[in-house]
Amino acid sequence: MSADSLPATARRPHHIPPLSNFWYFGLNGASLKPGKMQHITLMGQSVLLGRTNEGKVFAMRNLCPHRSTPLHHGQFDGKEVQCHYHGWRFAADGRCTAIPALCDEQARFGERVRNKTYPCCEGQGVIWVFMGDKAEDDLPDLPLLPGIGDAKPQIYCQVTYPLNAEHTAYTFFDPAHVAFVHSSPFIHRKSHNIRAKVKEFAPVPFGWCMKRHTAPRENMFYRLFGKNVTTEITYLLPGTRIEHIAGDKHWLISVATVSPISDEETIVHQSTYWSFPWMSPAKGLLRYLIKHFLTEDREYAAKQREGLAFQQPFISMGDADAQIQWFQRLRQAWLQSGSGHQPFVNPLVEETLRFNS
Repeated sequence: MSADSLPATARRPHHIPPLSNFWYFGLNGASLKPGKMQHITLMGQSVLLGRTNEGKVFAMRNLCPHRSTPLHHGQFDGKEVQCHYHGWRFAADGRCTAIPALCDEQARFGERVRNKTYPCCEGQGVIWVFMGDKAEDDLPDLPLLPGIGDAKPQIYCQVTYPLNAEHTAYTFFDPAHVAFVHSSPFIHRKSHNIRAKVKEFAPVPFGWCMKRHTAPRENMFYRLFGKNVTTEITYLLPGTRIEHIAGDKHWLISVATVSPISDEETIVHQSTYWSFPWMSPAKGLLRYLIKHFLTEDREYAAKQREGLAFQQPFISMGDADAQIQWFQRLRQAWLQSGSGHQPFVNPLVEETLRFNS
């Protein structure tokens, strides 16, 4: 996994389709109330998400199979979705339960109709949608965070990037861009103020992690966690960054994950969980700071998209770009596994990286 052993120039197409057979973030669970529905676009497909009166979530194609009318324009009574055009009704499992235009002797024809559904589950305050072709009894586990039960995020926000999912994910593990793209909204920081860093990494299932290490004591923020504060950052397919900070008193987990709208547009969902019982008054400020950080990346993404249109190959240099190369290797290994239909073998090994950031 050494950056020195990889070619300097990686010729890759810039319109990269998203990876299939993964659970993707659909909606923040708190935004979908019982008896309500919302529509999203995920991997180029229009998806209707709903929550029944009993609180169960479901996902189906947001198009009536009759005339392709978007179902979100219709009605939902907490049990069935009714198309606005001809009144066809569908249960949460996709079964067509009524076609009002059919007379009694033709009503049986409706029994043959079923709208496409997607596996959909809720966990830790997130509604997940599985996008792929795996059988229901072969689905992977939800990508839940260990050790926090069914905790809900204290802060959630989202930003849409004008890039495909892979290029969007690059911002999660590109240390060199931080000093030049990001700044505090309150304090001006010169972009050349960078420091030499040495970080140890190890492979994990479906990705890699920056090994848990002691947090810098001079940073006042880490004092909130008590003593013996450590941090670990994990990066996973299809595009997720998990930062876990823990001390002897409190912990915080920050999760950023991609949801591809299309081959050229991606939503980044940012969820933050913590154990601080007294942080609620600061939620508004913290949400603003997180949104500011993500928006800076989005503004850069819009500028980069201008250049990507010319299909110039990338140049990767040194350890600062190594993690992007790792992600590319993981993606290729996933595709070689038949998108998970065959055993997936993580090609990465333990590595120490040295870079300025």
